[in-house]
Amino acid sequence: MPTSIYLSNPVVTVNSVSLTDQCTAASFLQRYDQLEDTAFGTGSRTYTSGLGNHELTLTLYMSYAATETYATLKDLVGTTTTVIVKPTSAVDSATNPGFTLTQTFLAELPVINASLGELSSIDITFVGGVYSTDTTNP
Repeated sequence: MPTSIYLSNPVVTVNSVSLTDQCTAASFLQRYDQLEDTAFGTGSRTYTSGLGNHELTLTLYMSYAATETYATLKDLVGTTTTVIVKPTSAVDSATNPGFTLTQTFLAELPVINASLGELSSIDITFVGGVYSTDTTNP
């Protein structure tokens, strides 16, 4: 029978700073451009993997305190960084892999997104970079 994971204590690290306590959602997409490699005489189109075009979207509460959301992200806009997302706070393993994007680009940062009486939150998207999965103990 398949096993599903109840996501209760994921870990989110951006530029070596934990934003776990500010993150409410993470969507990590491993994606490669598809390149057609169909040859003459073939009855169907075929494809091969092209360049990696990975993407990570985080939903974060917006905090302006030191080492929190804004302070961590403000200098990363227009640059590359490293982002790590893990299903739980346990050590890396086959059942708790650390998903990493190295040299991933942050194009924009909503500096405020607020409504009266609600907690301020933002969505940010990191694009590109080198994708890796760590399943070993450090």
